[in-house]
Amino acid sequence: MHLSRTGDATASNGGLANTGYLAIDHLTLVGQAAPRAFAAWPHQVGVLPPPAQSFQHRTEVDRLRDAVNRGGTAVLTQVLTGTGGVGKTQLAADYARTAWDSGEVDILLWISASSRSAITAGYAQAGVEVLAADPGNPEQAARAFLAWLEHKANQNPCRWLVVLDDLADPADMRGWWPPTNRHGRALVTTRRREAALTGEGRRRVTVGLFAPQEASAYLTAVLAAHDRHEPGDQINSLAADLGYLPLALAQAAAHIIDANLTCSSYRELLANKIRKLTDLLPEPGALPDDQTTNVAATWALSIERANQLRPVGLAGPMLQLAAFLDPNGIPATVLTSEPALAYLTEHRDPLSTSGTHQPAEVSAEDAVLALRALHRLSLIDHDPGTPHQAVRVHQLVQRATRDTLSPERNDQLAMVAADGLTASWPDIERDIALARSLRANASTLARTAEDVLYQPPFHVLLFLIGLSLGRSGQAANARDHFQHLADMARNRLGPDHSRTRSARHHLAEWQGEAGDAAGAAAAYEELLADLSRVLGQYHRSTLLVRSHLAYWRGRAGDVVDAITILEEVLADQKRTMRRYHDVHTLSTRSRLAQLRGRAGNIGVAVTELKSLLSDQKEKLGSDHPSTLRTRHELAHLQAAVGDTNDAAAAFEELLGDQVRVLGPDHPDALSTRHELAHVQSDAVAAAAFEELLADQVRVLGPDHPSTLRTRHELAHLQGAAGNANDAAAAFEELLADRVRVLGPDHPDTLNALDSQARWLVQAGDVAGAVATFRELLDGQVRVFLADDRLALGTCHELAELHGRAGIADGTETEELLAARLRVLGPDHPLTLSSRCTLLAQRHRDSVDVDAAIAAFEELLAEQLRVLRPSHPVILSTRNNLAYWQAVDGDVFGAADTYGLLLPKLVKVLGSGHPDTLAACHNLAQCEGRERDANGVTVAYRPRWELTAPLTGLLLSSQVQELASDNPHILAARNEISRYLRGAYNRDYGHLIGFIEE
Repeated sequence: MHLSRTGDATASNGGLANTGYLAIDHLTLVGQAAPRAFAAWPHQVGVLPPPAQSFQHRTEVDRLRDAVNRGGTAVLTQVLTGTGGVGKTQLAADYARTAWDSGEVDILLWISASSRSAITAGYAQAGVEVLAADPGNPEQAARAFLAWLEHKANQNPCRWLVVLDDLADPADMRGWWPPTNRHGRALVTTRRREAALTGEGRRRVTVGLFAPQEASAYLTAVLAAHDRHEPGDQINSLAADLGYLPLALAQAAAHIIDANLTCSSYRELLANKIRKLTDLLPEPGALPDDQTTNVAATWALSIERANQLRPVGLAGPMLQLAAFLDPNGIPATVLTSEPALAYLTEHRDPLSTSGTHQPAEVSAEDAVLALRALHRLSLIDHDPGTPHQAVRVHQLVQRATRDTLSPERNDQLAMVAADGLTASWPDIERDIALARSLRANASTLARTAEDVLYQPPFHVLLFLIGLSLGRSGQAANARDHFQHLADMARNRLGPDHSRTRSARHHLAEWQGEAGDAAGAAAAYEELLADLSRVLGQYHRSTLLVRSHLAYWRGRAGDVVDAITILEEVLADQKRTMRRYHDVHTLSTRSRLAQLRGRAGNIGVAVTELKSLLSDQKEKLGSDHPSTLRTRHELAHLQAAVGDTNDAAAAFEELLGDQVRVLGPDHPDALSTRHELAHVQSDAVAAAAFEELLADQVRVLGPDHPSTLRTRHELAHLQGAAGNANDAAAAFEELLADRVRVLGPDHPDTLNALDSQARWLVQAGDVAGAVATFRELLDGQVRVFLADDRLALGTCHELAELHGRAGIADGTETEELLAARLRVLGPDHPLTLSSRCTLLAQRHRDSVDVDAAIAAFEELLAEQLRVLRPSHPVILSTRNNLAYWQAVDGDVFGAADTYGLLLPKLVKVLGSGHPDTLAACHNLAQCEGRERDANGVTVAYRPRWELTAPLTGLLLSSQVQELASDNPHILAARNEISRYLRGAYNRDYGHLIGFIEE
């Protein structure tokens, strides 16, 4: 260009040159960019996050790779979802880095997808770098790159991987999903879980926490990299305290190193509820692995976004409430209870309302939608399919949420949570899973906000926890809970406060139910003195405690005195309450009848229980738990007197009602199944107990006392089936578990010791049995006092064993009988049994046969007055009477007695029982013998009506299994063969053949 009055200027290649001054009204310059070249493959766009220090190979890595590899052409995009801090970005980066390093991809694109504009910019940058698109038009460049990702027939296939990290809103991806291309793959990481993220060609992969071993390995590696070596148990515990959250583990490890702490000291700081979580994390500039946010703040944006979802303003308050409950599962009913809805209505975020309008009441449906909003942002896991554990929240999400609350709001929320739990707690815990979940949530709340719940006058929820523990069969745990509650009440409320008295009452009750009857009686005695002083001796609460005191005295061994006291209490209750059917009066009548049964006065006990049952049905209803328990006690007494058929029918009917009212897994229903199996035949009982044991392990746990009782029954059945050695070994194993779980002085532990000793006797280890019985007796005297019937039974067994050894002189048995007469009364089955044993000992070497027969006949008459004819005590007396009839020469009379006795023994004890086989032997000895005046057998005269059934018994399948080595069976066969040869010149084998024909 040449301009006048200027110097020459030269421009080339479209340039503009000027050497003077120009006056220009309008100038348009059109520049022409230099041509851009397409990027060569392989090519990476965007920066991958660096690997975390001590990055752990996780099962999620394998799951992700497997999901991608199994995708084929149908699923090209994997959406990694999970709460903040689980390591989604690191997993995606590891996958991308591995694919890049191994040459699996030609184009790798990493986009930080925090907003729609960021997504657009990421695609645009790829368009500029890969396609040489115009950077001046980002939208066009981004669209061009997405179009290029589409597979084209005339284009060389390109293997690409697109990663969109930390997607904040599914709506931001509208129009930006990578296209379907069998040569390409895409990964998306997000905290969101909306349905819009999945669909055709997209699969969701949930990223969870570290597995415990992964968390421990990570902490160990990070600390070791800084020459820090901590005990393995402390590392494992710290990992658990942090909920196995990868981000929390990384930041906690950094703080431990920077502050020169140990894992133990860090855990102490973490357990201090006064400290905030941010105090235990690195400062922003000291965060590890290029992190920009500490774990306490990582969920703040998610909470804000959840609060904006419908119903607007409820997600935040709902999370605050959930922050006080069990992280492992919160029942839906608690978070939708009236107290919870009232709180949500009052504290709904202001952004949901406008002006000064009063916010609308929050409904249960609104509360559920708020939970869904939190679920969509991965702040909670909401699974309506498990209503008792519908909501799960990570423990650090809870901690971070509570840290944001003012002290006033913290206390208010704790009370709302307690009120919600109380409102959700059923009167009858029919659903065992719900009860377990409520207890777990209540216990979490009590730990989290103990000072709030223990503010005077103490929240009722604290009592519900203990009562639920006890009613579920966890007596020891209930005792420990009420011990803590009683101590707190004394310190904060004073000894005479009603809540203190109530806690002491429940402590004494569950102390007794846990096996310490004497301790329970002592605790009630102390409480009675205080109640009499504060309320007066005839106050209904005082009378109730007197009733409990008498009952536990009876359980501790002083049955006679306990019955007298209960009769006095009942009279006072009837006089002062003026309502014979008062609930407390009904309870006293129940305890009185139970103790009468324990004292052996079963007839009166049954009569009283029947009257009580009628009144309970009228006052409480047929389905009330107390009414059902009275039916259980009646059936139990039926079984105790030998009426097993009626008892079984009663238990079966009761079980049906319990399953209907309480549920199949309720402890009372399981207890009835136990009693029902106990009165059935051994074969049926064994199967029933095996099935019951499986249910008890599932519902109650392997160490629950009821579970251990079922193991006790199964061990006994092993012995009854002829496996005495196996039974003794099973009881030895059971005994160890009971000592571990219940302690050496628990009644169930002593019962296992008793059973072990008895089966040692059956196994032939008399010396071992004597030592075990001695150990048992020491425990019984220590626990139950010297006169308890269990201790008396042990004395009886020792006397029997000494008698076998030929060293008994009757002294022990006489003392035993005297004690039983004093404690149990003359008509108790154990007293009558002692009389039978003492008579047998006194007349063992006696020549006065007539006196022996008369004594046993007199005893039999008294026993028949009290007991059923099939009672084992009566069968034993008949056995002794038949023996002395045979000694007297009345072999036919003895045979008749044995003939009547043997079928009853078979029915009651079974054909393989030692007493049955002994009677079989005795009958074989008596059958057919005719003696002269000197008692010498002169002829065999078998009677076919007795010989055939006897031989049939000896041929029974159960007896045949024992025939090879049982001395009673071998002797009986020998006796039959002897008199058959004498009478018919036949032997036992001929008789067998004849019967089989």
